[in-house]
Amino acid sequence: MPQPVRKVANKLQTPDVGEAAAQKSALQEYAEAFGIAVILAVVLRAFFIQAYKIPSGSMEPTLLVGDHIIVNKLIYGFRMPDSFFGITPFQGEIPYGKYLFQIEPVHRGDVVVFVFPPDPTKDFIKRVIGVPGDTVQVKAGRLYLDGQEVADPHAHFEIPQEDRLPSSERDYFGPLKVPAGHYFMMGDNRDRSYDSRFWGLVDRNDVEGRAMFIYWSWDSDSTSMMAVRFRRFFKVIR
Repeated sequence: MPQPVRKVANKLQTPDVGEAAAQKSALQEYAEAFGIAVILAVVLRAFFIQAYKIPSGSMEPTLLVGDHIIVNKLIYGFRMPDSFFGITPFQGEIPYGKYLFQIEPVHRGDVVVFVFPPDPTKDFIKRVIGVPGDTVQVKAGRLYLDGQEVADPHAHFEIPQEDRLPSSERDYFGPLKVPAGHYFMMGDNRDRSYDSRFWGLVDRNDVEGRAMFIYWSWDSDSTSMMAVRFRRFFKVIR
């Protein structure tokens, strides 16, 4: 006698609870690691170090167009950034763009990055020429401090002395005494620099950090295959 056909119940394959938990745990760890990395990057950029690219020749020959530099943002103190990605939450409670405390004074001769006074959305890089108490004057392009011509080893000139104009702020400036909490900045390429001779002093709170070294350099005007300036890699900025 034929046996009746038996219906075989489908066995549902239930996932291993332990395996699912392990996968979830792994994904959670990756997400947490990524989040921590992003937070660390933001904190490092805001308070400790930041990379910049040199866009103009105002600091030649010290810095060339296409140099990429690292700036130490903690050397002068703990400064609150001007914003976080363009956003300033709790603006009334957080002193954006101000130093909470200072560590080292800004020295004459330092190459610094600062907030450009006429346009706070831009950063400039120049050399500190005058510190508080200095009387700065420029005569025929030459630098005078407190009435005396001083050695200016970093200065680079392109215009001959006989072509200097008394009516030009580039060639004749001051005298101006630098007040407390401010600095007089000039580019090393004195004849091609838009600096304190034209737009005034820089507030201490606007100094963001000191340029430390070049980590990459690219000559965008070069037509050869050797546009990378390897000899400038890790050059200390003085």
